[in-house]
Amino acid sequence: MNVPFLSLKDIAGKYHDEIHEAVRRVIDSGWYLQGKENAAFEANYARYIGSGHAIGCANGLDALALILRAYMELGVMAPGDEVIVPANTYIASILSVTENNLTPVLVEPDITTYQIDGSKIEAAITSKTKAVMIVHLYGQCAYTDKIGQICKKYNLKLVEDNAQAHGCLYNGKKTGSLGDAAGHSFYPGKNLGALGDAGAVTTNDGTLADTIRTIANYGSSQKYIFNYKGRNSRLDEIQAAALDVKLKYLDEDNNLRKQIAKKYIDNIKNPNVILPAVDDWDSHVFHLFPIRTGKRDELQAYLAKRGIQTLIHYPIPPHKQECYSEWNDLSFPITEQIHREELSLPMSPMLTDEQVRFVVDTINRGDTI
Repeated sequence: MNVPFLSLKDIAGKYHDEIHEAVRRVIDSGWYLQGKENAAFEANYARYIGSGHAIGCANGLDALALILRAYMELGVMAPGDEVIVPANTYIASILSVTENNLTPVLVEPDITTYQIDGSKIEAAITSKTKAVMIVHLYGQCAYTDKIGQICKKYNLKLVEDNAQAHGCLYNGKKTGSLGDAAGHSFYPGKNLGALGDAGAVTTNDGTLADTIRTIANYGSSQKYIFNYKGRNSRLDEIQAAALDVKLKYLDEDNNLRKQIAKKYIDNIKNPNVILPAVDDWDSHVFHLFPIRTGKRDELQAYLAKRGIQTLIHYPIPPHKQECYSEWNDLSFPITEQIHREELSLPMSPMLTDEQVRFVVDTINRGDTI
């Protein structure tokens, strides 16, 4: 049996007719940017997240970068100011900081949840710290009341990287509405995935929203009048229309992911495999299902030989990447352990019970790995 890690064709095929109709509607309209589809998706997504504003943009990296850039234009931040970020995040979180000539300050995660360790944030704060960026990694909520209290105590902006956690909840509120602003990626493999690159910012701050929208449109709020040295980062009408279709089914798809995750957690008995820790099933939407093992490469090869595709998220931590060579000598042992041991099992709302059982049985039979 073959078990793909994620079949984008199957996911899009689930909504084939509606997506085709949405794309046809855009093509027939003759309006391909900044039109009705974009406005409709922004309104619907803001309502879904529970925020006052949603601003579509080109991708998730741009979403985060635009938030920080807008704060700089508004005088909240200045070049050289510090932004606390988790050391084990995907590199886009950090790129958004350095792109704006801000300084990332890396903080270790909790080894159990893989989310930034709230008990280590306060020690990383200096007089130059202006924000904390939490990343809801793998689909699990990173926010805690402690983190919120620290941000209030030190008057820090709380920015959410919600690229992997669309639909995740914390005490009944959606991630993406917990901080001052949030960046969202709709890369095709995300829980809410477009047909190409796409992203959005959500916030309750109207001034911030207007500034972001202006910067993302070449810095122009009125045609041929430029308020900022902006960039071109817009959500096109086809992506907005396709996303609006899939948004209607996001909670349903997330529930399917949770059902698969529960089957993995209840039935994988390999003693060498560390499974995700889930205290609150509302607080995880399982964008990924990360396991850990000291024999990660051997297990991946074993599964591959039996037709099960897995991926590593992520093989090299940000502080060991060539692009951040100035950090290569730093040591973040918890982050390094996660990156050395993590393996993501197939996770998709399209996985069948038979495929899930096959993954479970194959892992259990490999109990010496």
